[in-house]
Amino acid sequence: MSLNFSSFRNAVSPRKAPEPVPVPEPEIVVGLDIGTTKICAVVGRRNEHNKVDILGMGSAVSQGVNRGTVANIELTVQSIKQAVAEASARSGVDIRVVNVGIAGQHIRSHQQRNMMTRQNRETEISKADVNRLLEEMYRVPQQAGYEIIHVLPQDYTVDGEKDITNPVGMSGITLEGMFHMITGSVGAIMNIKRCVELSGLLINGLTLEPLASAEAVLSKDEKDAGVVLVDIGGGTTDIAIFHQNIIRHTAVIPLGGNIITQDIREGCSVLFDQAEALKVRFGSALAHESMANEVVSIPGIRGRDPKEISLLTLANIINARVKEIIQHVQYEIRSSGYEKRLSAGIVLTGGGARLKNIKHLFSLMTGMEACVGDSNGHLSQAPDLIKSPVYATVCGLVLTSLAKLENEGASSNGQGNQRSGGSGESGGDSGPSPVREGLLERLLTVLPGFFMDPELGSKNSPHRG
Repeated sequence: MSLNFSSFRNAVSPRKAPEPVPVPEPEIVVGLDIGTTKICAVVGRRNEHNKVDILGMGSAVSQGVNRGTVANIELTVQSIKQAVAEASARSGVDIRVVNVGIAGQHIRSHQQRNMMTRQNRETEISKADVNRLLEEMYRVPQQAGYEIIHVLPQDYTVDGEKDITNPVGMSGITLEGMFHMITGSVGAIMNIKRCVELSGLLINGLTLEPLASAEAVLSKDEKDAGVVLVDIGGGTTDIAIFHQNIIRHTAVIPLGGNIITQDIREGCSVLFDQAEALKVRFGSALAHESMANEVVSIPGIRGRDPKEISLLTLANIINARVKEIIQHVQYEIRSSGYEKRLSAGIVLTGGGARLKNIKHLFSLMTGMEACVGDSNGHLSQAPDLIKSPVYATVCGLVLTSLAKLENEGASSNGQGNQRSGGSGESGGDSGPSPVREGLLERLLTVLPGFFMDPELGSKNSPHRG
């Protein structure tokens, strides 16, 4: 009996080794904080434990920003480039897209209501209805020279039933929503965008800095119980008030750490850098009589005699200005209408939160418990330095950017930030190794006619002999 090899080949399809399942590389995002004292870029990505790994950071002295607002385009661009280049070198990531923080005394906020009438009570309220209500708010005319940065839902009313957090699935004709509107100066926003673009970067979002800081340092329980976030930066103090996990009030106070340093400079007749060093190393928000006997010596200028400064004098200068900042914070808390519903108290962050005894002064003046918050709870692999309150905002920008990607199901790799040296290749973080073909797989591929599945052959082979 002769064998028909051609019929064997037709009967059995060549067997190939299974293709390896590609593992998508985690999204890499970059937060860019354009602050009054420093400009900072941080590269991060989500890990398998739902924490954030910080891959690298870069920082530069901010030369062209005044109280959160760009005052010199050229100097700001130089600082951005320096910070981004350092972050790129440390992380091994080609930085192209950034989430930028925005703050400054031009920021304003207010509450505004919107309402829509649905056609059919029998059909349930859909996500599209809620989104339509939200999107319409972005078309509401604003004060001349201002544009909308964020529209944040507060609560909803369905046919007169109030305080609904999520109306999807309910029945009703009228759907109303109360929204927290955050606006900023068109000129200030355009200047920030211009600086980022001149630095060779794309912006994937503008985020109000106190919202970013809140994402980094506040827990869900704190937001639910009611909490005041006070972010004391170099040029401004940013405030965000949460209750029942909803942002209720935001404000920007045009006073920050730099004004305290300026007070020390004038009160002690020293240079600005010396005043900053005095504040950081020896400063205190509370003054005690025991400090009168403690003196610090400052080198004189160009051979002049050293200057001796009493720590009591230093503390009194700092105390006066911090009290003024706290009074502004108290005013905003009262204005929010949530003064009696803030069980979690006050969380301080930003560079000013490192000032000695500042949380005690906040507690004494407000009657609320105060503590210092950092990003430690959200970060996994990160230098200890970046977990400091100083970097809360930029870490929050990374977190908000990741949350936005996850909510939208968007993907930026291939178009956005990638590991240097290839499209999305992770230097050192390689994916699964390709599956190697064994001897049997190679024989099946090359000589399929010699290896036939009897069941397939009995049904599909037209000739056996």
